[in-house]
Amino acid sequence: MKYILKDFEYYLKNEKGSSVNTVESYLRDLNQYAAFLEKYHGITKPKFIESAHIEAYMRSLKRQMKTKSLARKLTAIKGFHHFLLLEKEVEQDVAKAFSAPKIEKTLPQVLSVDEVVRILEQVDKTKPLGLRNMALLELIYGSGLRVSELLDIEMEDIHINQGYVVVKGKGAKERMVPISDMSMIALRNYMIKGRDQLLGDVKSPYLFLNQQGERLSRQGFFKLLKKLSHDAGVETECSPHTLRHSFATHLLENGMDLRTLQSLLGHEDISTTQIYTHISQKRIKEIYKSAHPRAKEEHDV
Repeated sequence: MKYILKDFEYYLKNEKGSSVNTVESYLRDLNQYAAFLEKYHGITKPKFIESAHIEAYMRSLKRQMKTKSLARKLTAIKGFHHFLLLEKEVEQDVAKAFSAPKIEKTLPQVLSVDEVVRILEQVDKTKPLGLRNMALLELIYGSGLRVSELLDIEMEDIHINQGYVVVKGKGAKERMVPISDMSMIALRNYMIKGRDQLLGDVKSPYLFLNQQGERLSRQGFFKLLKKLSHDAGVETECSPHTLRHSFATHLLENGMDLRTLQSLLGHEDISTTQIYTHISQKRIKEIYKSAHPRAKEEHDV
């Protein structure tokens, strides 16, 4: 099975153009799937897998996983079995009939503009790491980048004088994203006064570095953001993606149209972008109820 999984990895990377995170996630899920098949059913070759085996595997997961995780694992399994059919490793796709469990859609959390400002105010801009942190936060909030896009930025991707950055999105697709004035200031300060000190004697093409001069990790950025939001007294659960959601919501609230926002966010399907209209409507209602002197009474009638 491991050799076929290696072929599937090549297929995802080079033919489907899947992102690094997607490939890693699929392979992790499929290795667990293969281990289950071998341990409980003695199956080491795909041609012996039947739909009953998939059903048994999914049933074993239901007791320990949330619906969203189950859906992701089934997506990986369905993609793998489709690949097996394309490669003529099997005569039929035994996973085709399975449908993903229905996921209850929840609106992503967003920060208010005041909360974003409070987080930014926690940064110590007198030190190299602080200059990096300010550039990180201004750029992810000012341009609405995914965390993977942000941390994959290389020095050659930044075009400050022209006011844009080239980012590598999902499926290795590149797009140009405008940089805000505040981001430009923070980036210049970091690149002139901070990055070389973090780099030391190490060589790295990446823009954002850790204390060892290496590419900053997702975990490193998450921990940093969690501490800053805690210090700022922000009660909303805050992650790098929360800043992306906040960017999109704040632009919509200030009149940006969906098509332009879709382009900025790098969404292939506008339906993905439309979720932010729901967030805006929810926030408008909350602001109305807190601001209008008779809003609560009217709501209770």
